Amino acid sequence: MNATGALGRYGEELAARLLTEAGMTLLARNWRCGRTGEIDIVARDGDLLVVCEVKTRRAGPFEHPMAAVTPTKADRLRRLAECWLERHGGPPPGGVRIDLVGVMLPRRGAPVVEHARGVA
Repeated sequence: MNATGALGRYGEELAARLLTEAGMTLLARNWRCGRTGEIDIVARDGDLLVVCEVKTRRAGPFEHPMAAVTPTKADRLRRLAECWLERHGGPPPGGVRIDLVGVMLPRRGAPVVEHARGVA
C-alpha cells in the first residue's frame, strides 16, 4: 500500500470509530458496486441507512476535506446508495442519508475528525 492509501485507511479507521461512538452500527466498509465506485462506510443510524464518504487530508495547502463532495461526487454517492439498496432488499423505514467524515491530520497534535450529516 502506498502512502496515500495508508493515509486513507487511517482516516477511515478514525471515521469508523467516530460513527460507532455516536451509536451507529457499521454494516460494510469499502463496499464496491461494479464500475460505479466504492462506499467508504455503510452504517445504520437507528432505522436510517447512512452512506458515508471519508476524506482525509494532511495539514497544508490542500482543500479542506469537507469541501471534497462536489456535485459529481454527490451524484456518484446517490448512485452507490441505490446500488446498495438494490442488493440489500430496498430502503429501510427511515430512508437513506449521505454523510461525510473529514479527517485533518495536523503537523503536530491529534487528528481533527468532523462529521457532516446529510451532505448530498
